[in-house]
Amino acid sequence: MPFEKVTPEKLSTAVTRQIEKLILRGILRPGERLPAERELAEKLGVSRPSLREAVADLQQKGLLTARAGAGIYVADVLGSAFSPALIRLFAEHDEAVFDYIGFRRDLEGLAACRAARLASDTDLQVIQTVMDKMEAAHKKTNPADEARLDAEFHMAIIEASHNVVMLHMMRSMFQLLREGVFYNRQVMFRQRTTRGALLDQHRVINAAIQARDPDAAHAAVDAHLAYVEQALSNQQKADRNEAIARQRFEHEQSR
Repeated sequence: MPFEKVTPEKLSTAVTRQIEKLILRGILRPGERLPAERELAEKLGVSRPSLREAVADLQQKGLLTARAGAGIYVADVLGSAFSPALIRLFAEHDEAVFDYIGFRRDLEGLAACRAARLASDTDLQVIQTVMDKMEAAHKKTNPADEARLDAEFHMAIIEASHNVVMLHMMRSMFQLLREGVFYNRQVMFRQRTTRGALLDQHRVINAAIQARDPDAAHAAVDAHLAYVEQALSNQQKADRNEAIARQRFEHEQSR
């Protein structure tokens, strides 16, 4: 008969599996610090030696990393998504910017559709909370905060889609965006008309997801990213025109 004896699971193994699931589901994020050893052992209800064994196992797997005098952190598990050479190519060629936006339109449209169908009430509260923060940042006219919350809003939707592969893929993509590999979002949020339009678009996306309307959510994300694509194209043209105008001006001054 195809049966085997059941062996009790070691406490350290149970701890390892719990932390792995928290990382997989995007609850523990890259760069996040774990609680101090004593506190974490109490939260998990295990001895400190069992916790140390689990942490050592997770470090060996590359999921946790120790920082001297600072504690244990979730490793940068996204760092290997793109090679440094490919990241440099992305940064140096405009076509990558528009391919990136096209990729986001496809993936985030699907994520918004899934979020409208599958999100829990708590997921919707998280999205609404970020939306409320965006409203407050808009009133303060703080481009840095608006750009940061823009990313948080979109990531909250992706998290609410409950697809861990999509979650980690898009988190990696947003990390490159935060580092300015594709474009500088703060530039967009410095323009009054663009800021207002972006906020309105986020309101429409949020309303569709809160109403659990998948088609409307998909359409709202698509319209939003089409606007971003056009705004970036216009900005690039304006930058080129300004560079030419400066050349003319400098030439006239030197005559």
